[in-house]
Amino acid sequence: MTDAPGSPAPIRRAILWVLGVQVALALLLFLGDLGRDFALPRIGPGAPAFDQPVSPGDQTRRYRPGDLPVTAPADTAPSGPLPDRLTLTRDGDDLLLRGAVEAGDAERIIRQITAQEGAARVVLDSPGGSVMDALAIGRAIRAEGLASHVTATGICLSACPYLLAGGTARSAEEGARIGVHQHYFGENTLLPAFAAVSDIQRGQAEVMRYLDQMGIDPMLMAPALATPPDQIYLLLRSEMLDTALLTEDAAPQ
Repeated sequence: MTDAPGSPAPIRRAILWVLGVQVALALLLFLGDLGRDFALPRIGPGAPAFDQPVSPGDQTRRYRPGDLPVTAPADTAPSGPLPDRLTLTRDGDDLLLRGAVEAGDAERIIRQITAQEGAARVVLDSPGGSVMDALAIGRAIRAEGLASHVTATGICLSACPYLLAGGTARSAEEGARIGVHQHYFGENTLLPAFAAVSDIQRGQAEVMRYLDQMGIDPMLMAPALATPPDQIYLLLRSEMLDTALLTEDAAPQ
């Protein structure tokens, strides 16, 4: 059966994927309730490190904060370690958003974004963090009519791609590392499996609605749902263009 004209086919495909993943999650969480020491599968020690080259079919890397390139090169602005909390600074027409997205950051960052005048673009460098805060900030980026960008030396991981999704135009230079994985909701071993899966489903539904509102194919969630929280799936440029996470190519500046 084919989709009727105008039907939200991408959303239906994404929902079918989510349902399959949620069945697997339910089983894992049930097993987790049976034993406190149960954990989701982890990458073995021989897996490629984060900074290793990526090729089609070889895109999953370890995701350990200590392994990430947290120091920007000296010839970039600003240079130095990424902040522990999301910070906003200005460089000409660019708003630089750097650091981890912690719970509660949205209110502060949105206030700072809306106070800026004449800004044209948000430049991202973040390992991610709180999904719901990222969605709120992404909506503010869109409401202010700002483009979004990741430089060749920047990272945009975990919840950060939802900030990128907020841009009216979205670009990334060659070398930028943009990646997704399952949303982390904390330890669930003391939570009944059905309740934990219900929380995850609500969160995934909110993310899918957000992506649809931003004009991005919700199938971007497919590799995210298949990648455990201690791993990261680094997106190919072709995947980001196909799902409209990127709307244009960008040459290094």
